[in-house]
Amino acid sequence: MIVVMTSDHKQEQLQHVLDHLSKFPIDPRVVPGEGQTTICLLGKVEQIDQTSLRAMEGVQDVVRISKPFKLASLETQPNPSSIEITSELSIGPGAIVVMAGPCSVESEDQTLRIARAVKAAGANLLRGGAFKPRSSPYSFQGLGKKGLEILALARKETGLPVITEAMDTNTLDLVAEYADIIQVGARSMQNFPLLKELGRLNKPVMLKRGMSASIEEFLMSAEYILAEGNHNVILCERGIRSFDQQFSRNCLDLNAVPILKSLSHLPIIIDPSHGTGKRHLVSPMSLASIAAGADGVIVEVHDRPEEALSDGPQALLPDDFEKLMAGIKSVSAAVGRNVAG
Repeated sequence: MIVVMTSDHKQEQLQHVLDHLSKFPIDPRVVPGEGQTTICLLGKVEQIDQTSLRAMEGVQDVVRISKPFKLASLETQPNPSSIEITSELSIGPGAIVVMAGPCSVESEDQTLRIARAVKAAGANLLRGGAFKPRSSPYSFQGLGKKGLEILALARKETGLPVITEAMDTNTLDLVAEYADIIQVGARSMQNFPLLKELGRLNKPVMLKRGMSASIEEFLMSAEYILAEGNHNVILCERGIRSFDQQFSRNCLDLNAVPILKSLSHLPIIIDPSHGTGKRHLVSPMSLASIAAGADGVIVEVHDRPEEALSDGPQALLPDDFEKLMAGIKSVSAAVGRNVAG
């Protein structure tokens, strides 16, 4: 159930409603929005008299939410969320955002080379993994803290904010110290202790969809972060497991973009690199993502993919990324949007 406050409600009216709701075994969450404030009621709402609540000063309406993902739902917040990354960059209904960089931070020289290249081409954020969840325990696992320090150095030189992955609660505080956006990988989508800890941070989080997760499971994982008080959540579609891995690593589910837009106020980023696993598919699927209504893309770029310690076959060369940026600008303009920066 949600309580929708009038657009001109007073703070004391909001507090009076909250004081009234405190009599019931529920958890009221105030969700401020553009032009509208709602109170999302979590718990046993059956005892609440909707008629009496609706009659209180400052209350516009009382609505029951049928969906299990309460805080992520459009019913709670009908306007799209805009997640502030820096004072000059937000992700959401404004301009298209492009995140680019290597799959893994391999060395200072490698990361700085690629960071300079993607910055020059027009990328808005630098991606790079310092902690790498790999299918094989014998594969490169990342440089850890050293990798985070290299990302910080690249940010200082290029001015690009950094997105990097946190794998567990043990290293979360360390990652949060260096990252502008904390990424939750597909394998960690249902790492509920990690999600809860992320919910207690005041830091943007990009949550990737699990490789076999339904849309509802995806949004319920986002709900774990939101329920702890962190409203800075970005969704990321990165492809779901398919049966045809000869030609594509995963099935990039672009259906998810309009579906999520119809269900949730949270912004959605597309990862065509992991979604396809093939370099020649990354650019066309990036453009299709923008046309479908995504708020941005995250792509892997490497200037020496044959030497990459992870995911070389899906990394764009810098020249290819530059061409992709030109295409993204064209498609963005065609759908009435701009590219950030």
